Order: sequence, then structure tokens, then C-alpha cells
Amino acid sequence: MFLVWRVYATCSTLASMRYLGIDYGTKKIGLALSDETGAMGFPFDVIQNTPRTIDMICTLITEKNVSAIVIGESRNFTGAENQIAKDARAFSLLLTTRTGIPVFLEPETFTTAAARRAPGKEAKSRAVKRHIIVDAAAAALILTSYLSRVHHG
Repeated sequence: MFLVWRVYATCSTLASMRYLGIDYGTKKIGLALSDETGAMGFPFDVIQNTPRTIDMICTLITEKNVSAIVIGESRNFTGAENQIAKDARAFSLLLTTRTGIPVFLEPETFTTAAARRAPGKEAKSRAVKRHIIVDAAAAALILTSYLSRVHHG
């Protein structure tokens, strides 16, 4: 299955695709959308991880005309898959089964930490608001990392 998705990602239609980036968490899921050309990811929203999450994401995919999904692949410091990675992989399989569109995994090492350090984050901001911004920003970093690698690598 990976080979099929890899071939799909390198085809010439890549530049006209909209992507959904996901920073998967057990409590919250950060979402990002690419621009219409699929060149860069932008923070979009954060949703609670509930039994209705898949339905909400499927609706978003339809509304925003998403052609592919990129989910952060979490690993521990030794490179081994951790529990979040296992849950995210199961989530990605469910998404591709429900939507019929490809789901790609992208390493997400330190994306949340990088999102916390992003310029423009005010120290005075409220903790809840800041946390929401961080989760969506982490999803945008994951998505942009994937898009940069595929477009330029």
C-alpha cells in the first residue's frame, strides 16, 4: 500500500492538490490546510478527539475539497514507534477507508516544540488559546515539511 501512495504523491497532479495536515493527539487533534496549489500548510483548527472526530474530518475533507491527508508520525527518541504513533496509524487507516483518499505519514519530531517557539506568540496570551494555536501550528509544520520534501526532494 505504501508504494501506491508514494507513486500517487509523485505524479504531475501534485501541484493542484489541497492537503489536510493532522497533528494527532489522544485528546486534541490539530488541523492544517494547504493552499490550493499544495505548496504550503497553514494552521486551520483544533478539534477534540471524540468518537465523532472521523465524521467531522470527513465533512471538512468534502467542504475544502481535500485530495490527500498528511498525519504526523510520532516516534520516541530511539526512533521506535510509541503509543501515539500506533493510534495515529490506526486513525490514518480508518480515514483512508472512509474517504478513499491517500493518507501519508510524516515524521513529526519536535513539531510541537517548534510551534511553541514560532514568532508572534505572545507570552501574555491565554493558556487555552495559546495551546489551540500550538496544536494547529504543529499540524501546519507537519504538512509543510511533507509538501517541501515531496515538491523539492
